[in-house]
Amino acid sequence: MTREQRKEALRALKFLLISISAGLIQIGSFTLLKEVFGLVYWQAYLISLVLSVVWNFTFNRRYTFQSAVNIPKAMALVALFYCVFTPLSTWWGHALDQAGVNNYLIEGGTMVINFITEFLYQRFVVFRGSLDTNARAKREKKETA
Repeated sequence: MTREQRKEALRALKFLLISISAGLIQIGSFTLLKEVFGLVYWQAYLISLVLSVVWNFTFNRRYTFQSAVNIPKAMALVALFYCVFTPLSTWWGHALDQAGVNNYLIEGGTMVINFITEFLYQRFVVFRGSLDTNARAKREKKETA
């Protein structure tokens, strides 16, 4: 495995770990909103998704992609992703809920789809051309040189 391949594998692992933490936030807030506050599926889903996205973006920009990209521009690109993903996932989630599928099974499946598509989108669209450009990445590069 080349150095570049190892670096990309580590980047994918970091994204996975941060996504797991975001997933815990999403499941925790979804459960609280659904079970404690009695929101219907789509309401609980949308709120928990927003909380998860903000967490995920913040930590992946800093640690996974180590990008010094313009934050408002990057967030706008992520918002564009969610302008497509959110209506689709809300629609299929609501349809599956109405068909009697367990809400947590819907939520889990949706999170897996989100994980895969969001990693690819952030890696090749949002942070393309700005990977490893923040102060942290520059410091790490200097230390390994």
